[in-house]
Amino acid sequence: MTQYILALDQGTTSSRAMLFNAQGQSVATAQQEFPQIFPAPGLVEHDPEAIWQSQLATARALMAQAGATARDIAGIGLTNQRETTVLWDRATGQPVHNAIVWQSRLTEPLCAELRARGLEAPIRAKTGLVIDAYFSGTKIAWLLDNVPGLRARAEAGEIAFGTVDTFLLWRLSGGRIHATDHSNASRTLIYNIHTLDWDADLLRELNIPRALLPRVLPSSHIYGMTDPALFGGEIPLAGVAGDQQAATFGQACFDPGMAKNTYGTGIFLMRNTGATPIASGHGLLTTIAWGLGPASAPQITYALEGSIFVGGAAVQWLRDGLGIIKSSDEVEALAASVPDTAGVYLVPAFVGLGAPYWDAHARGGILGLTRGTTAAHIARATVASMAYQTRDVLDAMSADMAAAGVATSPHALRVDGGAAVNDLLMQFQSDILALPVERPRITETTAQGAAYLAGLATGFYADVAALGSQWVLDHRFTPTMPESERATKYRGWQRAVERCLGWEE
Repeated sequence: MTQYILALDQGTTSSRAMLFNAQGQSVATAQQEFPQIFPAPGLVEHDPEAIWQSQLATARALMAQAGATARDIAGIGLTNQRETTVLWDRATGQPVHNAIVWQSRLTEPLCAELRARGLEAPIRAKTGLVIDAYFSGTKIAWLLDNVPGLRARAEAGEIAFGTVDTFLLWRLSGGRIHATDHSNASRTLIYNIHTLDWDADLLRELNIPRALLPRVLPSSHIYGMTDPALFGGEIPLAGVAGDQQAATFGQACFDPGMAKNTYGTGIFLMRNTGATPIASGHGLLTTIAWGLGPASAPQITYALEGSIFVGGAAVQWLRDGLGIIKSSDEVEALAASVPDTAGVYLVPAFVGLGAPYWDAHARGGILGLTRGTTAAHIARATVASMAYQTRDVLDAMSADMAAAGVATSPHALRVDGGAAVNDLLMQFQSDILALPVERPRITETTAQGAAYLAGLATGFYADVAALGSQWVLDHRFTPTMPESERATKYRGWQRAVERCLGWEE
């Protein structure tokens, strides 16, 4: 009898592996950081081999820690940092360049060219996305145009493209699987979320050969088996979803209208819109949350998403850049040592601003400084910036849903990710939204969602309804801030953002 589902959670700064039991509870965890590469300001890369080795090492360490063998594991669920782009040689499996990370602004000149060609509207209509360097399509085009000889090899069918999930599936299967799921495909800028196929017009506009592209399958699906040499036996590869979609699934946001917010390196607010994609007029993305059912007739769930580029990364900057804390978990105590920010606002536009602004030329700022400003005030302003950015996105989301004639406010916001354990942040988040914030007992819901998807495909979990009953509340934060104070604080944030927009000429 199998006892576990193995979830592989490949993130932007670390790789994690977790084992989940039949009750959806985490029984063991292993994690390993890997190097970040910054070739120039605004550019971010990863070594795909470092990604693979760190993910493999955590999986093996986890199994050893739990005393589990391949026979104990019903399936593997995989979740990943999205949009990060890898190209590799099909014959050798070796990457042809570093991975271009989702945060990288490398392709902004190409994005500007696409906008100038009038492609913003058709790309949004087909993909639900805006033209931005964030997404994979322009990264693929840049690699094909800048790695010598690569385009000819790609057109000859010698090269494979994948987001990180696809690269890991390839490696885990010993090169037998070249596939992705609907959620990851929907983040590439070249996938039509209505026809559920790579879009021929967009491939032509970006000059990307179809031969590069993986097969797109449901998020809960048996993709194939692992190479038995990796774990001492074959294990089904049974679930794949981009990290934010996986977190939404792990948060049991199965019904239209439910919303979750993940506080990681970036911050990602996602709201289930059911079987209907809702177009955004307020800087949000229309995306695929997940696909269930058979590959021949998948049941697609759509979502609205707001992608905030810098969340927890701002706390890392306090640690690594300013040196005012020694570890990220010190920020709560330092921020709580003062009653408020004393009028200080920190706008963490280190790589521009994402939703709902989409301004690649914005840059960070600390405003409202006086001689009385201390490191504690800056720390508190950094924490508050996560809540303010979330308010920006939720307000835009409500406007979009109102325009579509559907309910405009969720009953509560479910939260997860590393910073969700920060009670100061969660209470301020509830206050600035005037909305309850619900933190589950398991805050690593990204891995949990991947486990759920794999468990459904293998029969380890019975059905979606059973998964919903496994969601357990840890703490519910309710708003206590007077409306006048809330309005004043948020207007101050808006003024601070206005001064950071378009900063880089």
